[in-house]
Amino acid sequence: MHEAIRTYYQKLLKTGFEYTGEIKNASIFLKTFGAVSPVCGSPDDFLFLYIQVDNNRISDIKYQCITDPTTNVAIEVLCSLVKGKTLEEASLLKADAFNQFLGCEDELMQEKAEFLLEFLKEEVLRYKTQTK
Repeated sequence: MHEAIRTYYQKLLKTGFEYTGEIKNASIFLKTFGAVSPVCGSPDDFLFLYIQVDNNRISDIKYQCITDPTTNVAIEVLCSLVKGKTLEEASLLKADAFNQFLGCEDELMQEKAEFLLEFLKEEVLRYKTQTK
């Protein structure tokens, strides 16, 4: 694990994970499990991501997960990067934004970021299709 990721994770342990929780009746609900997800570290891991959309903008985002520290950091960074953005802006986000946010280049973080962004993009498209 890159030192910048370790430092960010330690900060989260001390200050709290800002985006953990649940949003009842979320506009978008994403779930993935370790057995089918490259973002989760083991078969028992899971991620539930709740997104509230108001006027085409991500007004709130929360998650629940059991996963490895690198993935936990990736999820927190994702939430920080997309909260307040329009759905289109969130869909255009690239994995490099995670590196810039953390101030490091890490191959594992890059892989997790790419999966999370693709996962998000697919669900945003589904949401937009359903709400038309």
